[in-house]
Amino acid sequence: MDASIKSLLYSGTVIPAHPLALTEDRQLDEARQRRLTRYYIASGAGGVAVGVHTTQFEIRWPQYNLYERVLRLAAEEIGKARLNRPFIRVAGIAGPTAQAVKEAGIARDLGYHIGLVSLGGLKDYSETQLVQHVAAVAEVLPVFGFYLQPSVGGRILSYDCWRRMADIPNLLAIKTAPFNRYQTLDVFRAVCHSERCDEIAMYTGNDDNIVADLLTTYRIPVNGKIVEKRFAGGLLGHWSVWTSKVVELFNKIRSNPADMGLMSTNIAVTDMNAALFDPSHSFKGSIAGLHEVLRKQGLMEGTWCLSDHEVLSPGQAEEIERVMREYPEHTDDEFVRAFLEKDKI
Repeated sequence: MDASIKSLLYSGTVIPAHPLALTEDRQLDEARQRRLTRYYIASGAGGVAVGVHTTQFEIRWPQYNLYERVLRLAAEEIGKARLNRPFIRVAGIAGPTAQAVKEAGIARDLGYHIGLVSLGGLKDYSETQLVQHVAAVAEVLPVFGFYLQPSVGGRILSYDCWRRMADIPNLLAIKTAPFNRYQTLDVFRAVCHSERCDEIAMYTGNDDNIVADLLTTYRIPVNGKIVEKRFAGGLLGHWSVWTSKVVELFNKIRSNPADMGLMSTNIAVTDMNAALFDPSHSFKGSIAGLHEVLRKQGLMEGTWCLSDHEVLSPGQAEEIERVMREYPEHTDDEFVRAFLEKDKI
C-alpha cells in the first residue's frame, strides 16, 4: 500500500459505501454509476467502498455477475480524476474462503488498496476458522476487518477472536457497527492489547451514534499503562448521501471536537439516519432509503434494487421528506445541483 494511502487511512477520513445505480429493468446504469463515483470525489470524500452491502451483495450472483464490473467502473473513474490527493479504494470481500480470496485477487488487480471482509453468511465457521479466513484474504490484499453485530444481522465474536485478528500482519483497519457498546469495547480492548495497536485504524460503521463515535476516545488499561484509541473515521452507507455536508461535518469534528453543539448535531444525524435506514422495520428499507435521496437529487433514476424485496418501507419516503425539511443544514441539494450542471451524462 502506498505510504500516502496508509497515512490517510490511519489519520482518518470519510469513506462512503458506494450504491448501485440501476435502470428500471434492473440493468446496471453505467453512466449514473460512474457519475456517483465522481460525486463522491467532488464532495471531498477520502475514498469509496465498492462491492459492500450498500452496493448489494446480489452483484455476486451468477445471473448478474456484476462484482468485477462495478469495481472496475469505480476504479476507472478514480483514475480519470487524476487526483492530487490520496483516495482510498476499498473493495467489499464476501463469501466462503475460496470466494473471498478470489474477490481479493480481483480487487488487487483493479488497483484497490484494501478489502472490507464481511463475515456474514459464515455462521458455520468457528472463531478459529474466521481468523484463518481473514488471514487467507490478508495474504492477497490488506484487510479492513468488519464487526457486524447481532443487532444488524451479525454474530457475537469474542475478545479472544478479535485479539487474534489484531495480530494478523496485513490487517490495517477494523470497522465496527457499534450498536452494542459492550461488543465494541471488546474490539478496542483487543486492538489496544496487541503489539500492532498503532498499525490498526478504527472506523465507525455505526448508524445511531455517528458523531459521538467520532468524538470519543477509548482509554484502555494495558499492563499498568493507559492506551488511547479512537475512531479515525467512518465507512458508512449513510455517508453515500449528502456527502459534501458529511465531509464538512467530519472536518468540523476534527478541528473543534470540544464544541458542545456537536452532541446536539449527533441527535439530528441519528434522526436522519433513522429515516434512511428504517430501523422501525428492522432495516428492510436501508438500501432503498439511500436510493430515494439520490433519486430526489437527480443522481439516480430510481430506487430499484436487484432484489424485489429491497424497497422503501411504508411511510419511509415521508420520513425522508421530513428529515430533509427539518435538517436542511445537513443536506447538500445545492451542491448536487451545481455538480449536475457541470457533470452531464
